[in-house]
Amino acid sequence: MSRTASTGIVTAAFAAVERRDERRLAELYHPEVELHWPPSLPYGGSVHGATALQAGDRTGFDQIWDPLQPTRHERRMDPRVVAATDQEVVVLWHQRGLRPTGQRLDMETLGLYGVRDGKFARANVLLRHHRRPPLPPAAPVTATAGCPDRGSSRDARRFHAGWRSCRGQLASRCPRRR
Repeated sequence: MSRTASTGIVTAAFAAVERRDERRLAELYHPEVELHWPPSLPYGGSVHGATALQAGDRTGFDQIWDPLQPTRHERRMDPRVVAATDQEVVVLWHQRGLRPTGQRLDMETLGLYGVRDGKFARANVLLRHHRRPPLPPAAPVTATAGCPDRGSSRDARRFHAGWRSCRGQLASRCPRRR
């Protein structure tokens, strides 16, 4: 399989996710597909096999994100291939959402995706970066290069959840994790 073919399969999967096209995803998935999400997410962990992905009793991506993505705009992922081989594709994409309060969410996400036998075989979400709106000028900035322990507990939880989701690559810089 060529690099172009593996990239085409992965981008087709992104398009199917944006459209919520379960039938197309089932066509693209390898029977032994694996999805690996950071454990800090409600649907975190690993799912193995196409039949497990279709099980209705799991707390999955769609169950969490569908209410937060009521329109095509929020479902748009803007995937950008940053590297590819004939078996792996690295994609930078956006996870967007809209809370009932009107607050928008936009997170950059980096994933490593595998292709085998002409099918989508693996998704491994490597890093999630929260993009927040800028603080008003009068608000104190609590996040530092280290741990924002002086900020609200909500900020600290978000900060630490983000560090856990990058698989501890930067955890040594956080005073709470020592």
